[in-house]
Amino acid sequence: MNILITGGAGFLGARLARALLQAGALSLRGEPARPIRQVVLADRGAAPADLLADARVRSVQGDLLELVQRRDLPAAGTDVVFHLAAAVSAECEADFDLGMRSNLDTTRALLDGCRALGSCPVFVFASSLAVFGQQPGQPPLGVMRDDTLPTPQGSYGVQKFIGEQLVADYTRKGFIAGRSVRPMTVSVRPGLPNGAASGFLSGMIREPLAGVRARVPVGPEVPVAVASPTRTVEGFVRAAEASDAQWGLRTAINLPGLRTSVGEMAAALEQVAGKEATALLDWQPDATIEKLVRSWPGDVAWDRARGLGLRSDESFEAIVREYIAENAQAVRLPVR
Repeated sequence: MNILITGGAGFLGARLARALLQAGALSLRGEPARPIRQVVLADRGAAPADLLADARVRSVQGDLLELVQRRDLPAAGTDVVFHLAAAVSAECEADFDLGMRSNLDTTRALLDGCRALGSCPVFVFASSLAVFGQQPGQPPLGVMRDDTLPTPQGSYGVQKFIGEQLVADYTRKGFIAGRSVRPMTVSVRPGLPNGAASGFLSGMIREPLAGVRARVPVGPEVPVAVASPTRTVEGFVRAAEASDAQWGLRTAINLPGLRTSVGEMAAALEQVAGKEATALLDWQPDATIEKLVRSWPGDVAWDRARGLGLRSDESFEAIVREYIAENAQAVRLPVR
């Protein structure tokens, strides 16, 4: 079994790689599991040291579009591609050309590279809830289901929706076995902030736990759909494992999510680390970020994912405690 993970040096890519390597084998499309021979991690930066220490891991550094155009990737014999690499939402709004190159041109080139293999590899595409959006002058968004018509309101969401359609058509033509999944906003992410408009949904937990002030650019009433890193990676793996019959339609599925609000997230932080933690939150609205975040759905149904045996997190407090257990060295405040 040979695996390619784009964005493999990033947080989710590296976490996915660790999960696969720990399992040691992977089943594709309902077939018997096969031992994992190699995991290629493609990214601009080097893979984490613990992954590089595994003889099954190969790190490929460089611009992904250039690597694919040179046919350095995907290599012959690649059985499954997890395409996680992308420019994030705020970056795409600030730099239209960057988003088109990173999210549209690169995805198309990678799909063509998979087609050229002639072996119909499994292709798991990380789409986004940003494919759904609140249209100006229209009623508020209701529940977003797997088959709800996407109406993206930002360049990032548009690019991800185009990617979903490309994956579906390359699947229809028999070039790949495509599986598009829409993860919820992942919280809590460790490390430094990224350029995503949703980045504060991790920062408002991560920074106060470290004793650092954090800005919250939206109101506490704003609804959001979130998932822990653990539940998100489970969704990626299950998408690759599911048989064609289990997967069903070629269209994208919503991964499991926990419906909450920004205020409820702050309350969970206080429940875990007390008022000392929430006192470090600066509620300072940012009109640009708030407009984009409010256009995203806060109530998401995930019937197809449930049918695949996936589940959501029990509570946001449980998500916070999972972060603390995994990142104890980054926590400075006392935890209850």
